[in-house]
Amino acid sequence: MSIENRMTHEEALAKAKELVSKMTLQEKASQLTYNAAPIEHLNIPRYNWWNEGLHGVARAGTATVFPQAIGLAAMFDDELLQKVANVISTEARAKYNENTKKDDRDIYKGITLWSPNINIFRDPRWGRGHETYGEDPYLTSKLGVAFINGLQGDGKYLKTAACAKHFAVHSGPEGLRHEFDAVVNEKDLYETYLPAFEEAVKEADVESVMGAYNRTNGEPCCGSKTLLKDILRGKWNFKGHVVSDCWALADFHLHHQVTSTATQSAALAIKNGCDLNCGNIYLQMLLAYKEGLVTEEDITTAAERLMATRIRLGMFDENCEFNDIPYEVNDCEEHNDLSLEVSRKSMVLLKNNGLLPIDKSKLKSIAVIGPNADSQIMLKGNYSGTASKYTTILEGIQEAVDKGTRVYYSEGSHLYKDRVENLAQSNDRIDEAVSVAERSDVVVLCLGLDSTIEGEQGDTGNSEEAGDKESLDLPKSQQILLKSVLSTNKPVIVVLGSGSALTLNGLEEKCAAILQAWYPGSHGGTAVADLLFGEYSPSGKLPLTFYKNTDDLPDFTDYSMKGRTYRYVESEVLYPFGYGLTYSKVELSNLNIEEINNDFENVKVSIDIKNIGEYDTDEVVQCYLKDLESKYAVLNHSLIGFKRVNLRKGESKTVNFELRRKEFEVVNDEGNRILDSKRFKLFVGISQPDTRSIELVGVEPLEKEIHLNN
Repeated sequence: MSIENRMTHEEALAKAKELVSKMTLQEKASQLTYNAAPIEHLNIPRYNWWNEGLHGVARAGTATVFPQAIGLAAMFDDELLQKVANVISTEARAKYNENTKKDDRDIYKGITLWSPNINIFRDPRWGRGHETYGEDPYLTSKLGVAFINGLQGDGKYLKTAACAKHFAVHSGPEGLRHEFDAVVNEKDLYETYLPAFEEAVKEADVESVMGAYNRTNGEPCCGSKTLLKDILRGKWNFKGHVVSDCWALADFHLHHQVTSTATQSAALAIKNGCDLNCGNIYLQMLLAYKEGLVTEEDITTAAERLMATRIRLGMFDENCEFNDIPYEVNDCEEHNDLSLEVSRKSMVLLKNNGLLPIDKSKLKSIAVIGPNADSQIMLKGNYSGTASKYTTILEGIQEAVDKGTRVYYSEGSHLYKDRVENLAQSNDRIDEAVSVAERSDVVVLCLGLDSTIEGEQGDTGNSEEAGDKESLDLPKSQQILLKSVLSTNKPVIVVLGSGSALTLNGLEEKCAAILQAWYPGSHGGTAVADLLFGEYSPSGKLPLTFYKNTDDLPDFTDYSMKGRTYRYVESEVLYPFGYGLTYSKVELSNLNIEEINNDFENVKVSIDIKNIGEYDTDEVVQCYLKDLESKYAVLNHSLIGFKRVNLRKGESKTVNFELRRKEFEVVNDEGNRILDSKRFKLFVGISQPDTRSIELVGVEPLEKEIHLNN
């Protein structure tokens, strides 16, 4: 079966129209909230639309827990990400089938997964950024399409229904999201904030789109005529259904104050194309109808779209090809093996002075220190399932070392908001950390954050910033710990567990190695140990820029792209987008580009890569383009292609790309994509072509000018 043989939207809608025509107005209205009522005379069971599958089936009991989305992005591997999403959809179906047998139709038990989050991580202070695929619209688009394809499958029916969220122009601040107006010009809108959603609709046929809490240019996103009618259904011809973010419609009158009453909010949302309400405002729909604010046709249209999705999912077909997926596949060995593989590939080696990989045979003692060393919470990230087994970094190292090697452990400090004044008086954990460091050959210092600090408003203990970060610094307690451990002059490997960019306040230079582990999933500790001891070469790349600080960043509430992300940054950064080290070294040669003319569709590019180092490794080949003529070009350059390739020691491979015409276009001030140049420069390498990237990675990209022929 292939996606071409899937039941079409038109076929499903025809069946839905027939079904909805048999409903009363009250029954139609009862289908418009996330906890849809049963309609017994039509054999329609109750259905709760709310389920999550960001990096595993979430909040629904035991499931395979993969690395958080930002870590999945760091793989730069859309094919592997699709396999991850396929596992998630398999487990969602397995749970759904089992729960349906028991008539358990509660929240988080369905097959409509409100994932992926394809917002742009435009500012490193945003707490929910770790739910995204980073700062780049091209990378986010490619990964979003792959994830959606994996969730939705290639059968006659949808395996699960994916949901692209949050539409649109949404990336903090969390504390203002219910009242905030994200003001954006047309160029930034169509160049940065919308491309991933457009690809989700046009390339992946995503079944659902979720609106955002905020307003965009004055209109609340979940009731925006511009976003939902003009762009989503108008320009892009979206055929699925739109769901509100949870309780977002109440913000219309309570916070945005674009309406005065709940019924007016319900009317604004449904008339502009929001079909499903996660919340309770649509419980007022019949009252809105009585007040003359909505028509029966408005209600019918939304009900038909929702029924079409349930029909495309095969919910009313006892012969649906996914009905036989057994519960036993959930959290199975094969799925957990994939989670471990993905965790290894997601981690980014930011620095290595030659200490890594550690030779276990020469190691007599090792200190594992820090608040994230033995933390299960750090492994999870938010929107997480429950793993049947977690391996922390401490446990991973304990299991990996040779017999007889002493593993010392100290928590060192609390993760966050430790009472620094008390630390100055009684450094019990600090002193212990120093003591075990002094007795060890090498120190693994596990610092960073977790989802109790950075995350969604209301989900974190970081109430002061509502889940956002006020700076890129480590919490003060950890800064003290880092300085104290470094003062022992022992070689220190810092392992950062976080979903966003952090800085060590200039102490990076004193560290022997730095590994960005993200929130690495339930097998994260095993993956860290595998990388530290050379069982696997690190190969992840940063999907976002690590800035030196926030001094050169625009205000958090400024949605202009000027000065943001690698495409527009003007200052030197700490670690650039696309950067990451391996244990090996590669050589690039033979960059070839086919001759192209003005009416081209795709451009074929090839490059040879050879592993000339001492380790087998994966490497990510990256293509960047700089427009040399157009005044509308991005300031620096743009990612337009990437491929992960496995190279054994001494092995050579030819890597091929097909670059779309779209990637050569620019977005003008009116938001239109145009081909506005005849001269380009293409860079192909294992990093960006900027000076900082080349300085860090040590390999210059190959480059060629491209001239369009008349």
